[in-house]
Amino acid sequence: MKMNPEGNKKDRIAILGLGKVGTSIGCLLRLAGYPIVAVAGRSLENLEPGLRYTGGKAYTNLAEAASRADCIMITTNDDAIASVCEEISRKGAISAGKKVIHMSGAGGLEILSAAREAGAHVASIHPLQSFANVEGAMSSIPGSTFAITADEEIKEWAVQMVRDLEGHPFYVEDRDKPIYHAAACLASNYLTTLLHTVEEMYHSLGMEGAEAREAFWPLVLGTVKNIETRGSVAALTGPVSRGDAKTIEKHLSALQERFPEILPLYREMGMKTADLGLIKKTLSQDKAQTIKTLLKGGA
Repeated sequence: MKMNPEGNKKDRIAILGLGKVGTSIGCLLRLAGYPIVAVAGRSLENLEPGLRYTGGKAYTNLAEAASRADCIMITTNDDAIASVCEEISRKGAISAGKKVIHMSGAGGLEILSAAREAGAHVASIHPLQSFANVEGAMSSIPGSTFAITADEEIKEWAVQMVRDLEGHPFYVEDRDKPIYHAAACLASNYLTTLLHTVEEMYHSLGMEGAEAREAFWPLVLGTVKNIETRGSVAALTGPVSRGDAKTIEKHLSALQERFPEILPLYREMGMKTADLGLIKKTLSQDKAQTIKTLLKGGA
């Protein structure tokens, strides 16, 4: 992303909370020409690692930082957003015409109600991306989809900010935020947990450390590539989609003996996979019923 020479025409930004999200988004906004005039946190020591990315003056007084900007981005952890918004509003940092933004995937606009009552326009702008570290986030955010929930007055402004970040804007209704975010958790967090479970199973066969990941990683990459190019239905393969009941029986028996704690996960995923096999039409209704009976614990 190249520095925008017309940065002085864009809103002055204050970032409250300089963790991985605030730092990476702040840096990308700065590169896109948004002047970062203030960053704030509870201690200057905690702000130091992010300052080299974002620039701006560091504050421990959140309201003072917010008062310097046209747009206040609250990038604290989700549970703190409402209280931070209430604090800066109560201390007079919010006035009519300012914009207050949060980046929570699950939170709606109600958590910014204090700013709205003070005359600000509010929005949520959430990148559908993983933030394992700042450098990784900065490289992966461009090209990502951003969920936007916003007051009518700043919808187009929010869309432009996402485009300035080289993202793809997608509007999500306030009431739909929890579903949107639950899907994101399944795609990222729960996928990580699933692959950790796979890793543990291969460890039980004698593979150590990275050897286990090296064993299944080409399979994962191949599957993801197939989903990307063909879609999830066409990409489905495996014994459930073929109606191979005897193989499923072997899986269930082995898991019961060696990994009984994984059985509920295997059963639930198998049921959803059978439904997908029916959609793909590689699985007949009769075979699907047989598979589902096995997965439910029947014979």
